[in-house]
Amino acid sequence: MGPALLLIAQLYRVEEQARSLSVEERLHLRQLESRPILDKLHDYLLEIEVEILPKSPEGRAVRYTLKNWTALTRYCEDGNLEIDNNATERAIRGVAVGRNNWMFFGSDHGGSTAATLRSFVASCQRVDVEPFAWLSDVLSRIAAHPINKLAELLPHNWAPAQV
Repeated sequence: MGPALLLIAQLYRVEEQARSLSVEERLHLRQLESRPILDKLHDYLLEIEVEILPKSPEGRAVRYTLKNWTALTRYCEDGNLEIDNNATERAIRGVAVGRNNWMFFGSDHGGSTAATLRSFVASCQRVDVEPFAWLSDVLSRIAAHPINKLAELLPHNWAPAQV
C-alpha cells in the first residue's frame, strides 16, 4: 500500500499548485498532471487486488476505491470540484456536534428549511462573507433581480448592492 500513498501524495501536490489557478487552468493542470498519476494508481490497485486478502482492511480499502473510482476521479473533469470533501466536513462539524439539538424541527418542512439555511451559512463562511449581511441583501434584491442572473447572488459571486 506504500506506493498508493505516494501516488496520493503526488495528487495533493498537484492540488497545491492548482489552488491559485482559474477554473480552466486548474482543469488543464489536472488533465496534464493528475490524470496520469490516477491512471498509475488505478493500475496499481488492480494489480494488488488479487494479491491481498479481500476481507483485510487493505482489501476493503482497495475494493472501495475501485468500486467508487468514477466518483473519486470526477474532480479531474471539472475545475470547480475539489479533490476531497474535507472543507465540507469541516463546515458541517458544528451541525454534527450539536446533532441532538437539531433533531426536532416540528415538521419535515422545518427540517428541510433548516438544512437549506445551514447550507447557505456554511457557503458564506467558506468564502468569508458575513451570512446575515448576505441574506439581508439578497432577500431585499431577489424579487427584482433577473432570473437568468441569479448565480450572481450566490455567496461566492455576491457583491453588496450599491447604494
